[in-house]
Amino acid sequence: MDSESEKRAYIRNVINPVVERMIIDTLATRPNDLLGFMVNWLQTKGPQYVQSDKGSDNHSDKSFEDEDEEYVEISKEKLKKVQNRGNRSSVSAEAYGIWNKKGAYIPKVVAKTEEQKARIRQRLSQAFMFQALDEKEQQIVVDAMEEVHFDKGSTVIQQGDAGDVLYVVDSGALDCFKTFKIEEGEKYLKTYKPGESFGELALLYNAPRAATIRAKEDSILFSLDRECFNNIVKESAIKKREQYENLLSKVDLLSTMDNYERSKIADALKHTKFKAGEYVIKEGETGNTFYFIEDGEAVATKTLKQGSEPEVVFDYKPGDYFGELALLKEVPRQANIVAKTDLVLASMDRDSFKRLIGPLEDLLKRNFTKYEKFTKI
Repeated sequence: MDSESEKRAYIRNVINPVVERMIIDTLATRPNDLLGFMVNWLQTKGPQYVQSDKGSDNHSDKSFEDEDEEYVEISKEKLKKVQNRGNRSSVSAEAYGIWNKKGAYIPKVVAKTEEQKARIRQRLSQAFMFQALDEKEQQIVVDAMEEVHFDKGSTVIQQGDAGDVLYVVDSGALDCFKTFKIEEGEKYLKTYKPGESFGELALLYNAPRAATIRAKEDSILFSLDRECFNNIVKESAIKKREQYENLLSKVDLLSTMDNYERSKIADALKHTKFKAGEYVIKEGETGNTFYFIEDGEAVATKTLKQGSEPEVVFDYKPGDYFGELALLKEVPRQANIVAKTDLVLASMDRDSFKRLIGPLEDLLKRNFTKYEKFTKI
């Protein structure tokens, strides 16, 4: 019969990784059919989190008891916070902290040229998860990143493997594939382009790689190690995602989307600021960006009579959005958008808009009626 310490090691090394991840996904989803959801989760997702019973002798009974007590106390505190929140989108972020505690951290520095540092800063400014970093935190990340090259056809990440770094694309293109059922083979999900990042899920959840990434063409990436991510980037990324998910939960257009779908939109958004009186959009320009208002107010103005001054035709407040007309109809901007007060926007590029919000095209078109009397399209 197994000893008590062997049983505890089995719980720690084999059972906990599966149960912890299932709890995270269950809290994030809050299914009506709880048992059905869990059974399906164990059948479809569970196998990738099952680990062998390694290192059963590496922890004494006393160390395990200490870990167990610490876990219970943390979980109680986190549960209180979750129960006190009405916003479902905060649950998964709370769960991250339970199993990703920070320890003493000494930033590493990878030697690089000033030209490489400039390229890294440019890409960090484009990648969602790094946008909340302050100047000091960004410098630590820049120092810790390492430039890596992948030839066309090479595998960067293999589904099921352990992961200890994330990547930001500097140049090239990489395809993402995922195997949902072995008998069905790989399914193509998307192509990563410069400025996008991938690989963070394995670091957030301490889980195997969730998908396979292959270089579609020769590509240059910047890698970031787990320690730097957990100590510098993670909390800022979670805070930023919570902020955007809270914004998106108030947008009527997205009310039919579930929490996961809104989180994908949150990941694609970029933070933009305008001073009162500045133009966000100018009539007649080519439109490549879609906007949500985070804070502040804006007005839409349009020249209704040739030779006259533009007139205010719409007012926008937090939670409103604009810019969809040019993207859906492939036409120039039909009006000016001017910041009425200092303005904070969350913006999305054309490709992300088509991929993530395109399925809501019918809902977006309902708003076309409010534009009809001011446009000729």
